[in-house]
Amino acid sequence: MQTIQIIGEAPAFLATLEHVSRAAPVSRPVLVIGERGTGKELIAGRLHYLSERWEQPLVKVNCAALTESILESELFGHEAGAFTGASRQHLGHFERADGGTLILDELGTVSMRVQEKILRVIEYGEFERVGGSETIDVDVRVVAATNEDLQARVAAGTFRADLLDRLAFDVVTVPPLRERREDILPLAHAFAVNLCAELKRSHFPGFSSRAASTLLHQAWPGNVRELKNAVERSVYRSQDHEAPVDEIVFDPFDSPYRLRSASEAPAPRAGRAVPRESPTLPADLNTERDKFERRFVRAALEEANYNQKIAAGLLGLSYHQFRARMKKLDIGSKPDAETRRDARRRKPQLRKRRQ
Repeated sequence: MQTIQIIGEAPAFLATLEHVSRAAPVSRPVLVIGERGTGKELIAGRLHYLSERWEQPLVKVNCAALTESILESELFGHEAGAFTGASRQHLGHFERADGGTLILDELGTVSMRVQEKILRVIEYGEFERVGGSETIDVDVRVVAATNEDLQARVAAGTFRADLLDRLAFDVVTVPPLRERREDILPLAHAFAVNLCAELKRSHFPGFSSRAASTLLHQAWPGNVRELKNAVERSVYRSQDHEAPVDEIVFDPFDSPYRLRSASEAPAPRAGRAVPRESPTLPADLNTERDKFERRFVRAALEEANYNQKIAAGLLGLSYHQFRARMKKLDIGSKPDAETRRDARRRKPQLRKRRQ
């Protein structure tokens, strides 16, 4: 039995795995839905390897990567001479998956005509190759995966309602990474360890508290795939292989020389360039630095509802470092009079906006 690396202990993710364990033994179609990068293909594979078909073929096809004519030929096969270039018979994915499981990734991109042929295989277990007349019988469990709202596609008339009915014998919804934040650091650590092994490094020294906090507070619209890319990029770019990774590189395009579109490009300036705004001098650097730090510490406290441990994490500090910074800046553990006055001033403005 093939091992599939699935990492996660968040309640939402454990509930999904339990759902998969119940659905796997039932030899019926399953629809796996979720946002891009959530690991739908891994979940689909788990459905196969936990079923009685686990020793039989598992065939995967990305429907979005193929044109309609090529997809039809790849799914159902073709006879010699069926079209220009078809010099010999070709077995399709359904024949190759006979007795096992066929994963149709990005099924929402399939044309209505190909949808009808897929429905026939699911309902009757039979089809004809492209250019052929022989009916071929197969026993294939179909698992479809998509990040599209197929119910909305049915309402719009671009997806067959009867196919959706058959595919949705059961629906497994994979939670996005933002709903399983407990899994972010374990996943990041696993990705980093794997890349260090690939780079022939002796070990992975871990993430600094600043980097860990950054990972935890990122929105991750690209989910686990985006996390994997960011972690591997950051590990690869780290210079000191013995020190914890301190900087997370989210945007590989980030550069002072980044290309811009015509609308984003700054207008050319004639004559001497205007200098950047400079601070007013003379100034007391220590005083200005304390003002800057005080503003961030207070903002973190307000964001964390005055939970100092959470506020410390927001600034990439340990709890004791944060406490020391509060003492140095003479910031109390509760809102001071100035903060309460600011809150009272904001209340009338909030009421006006609500009205």
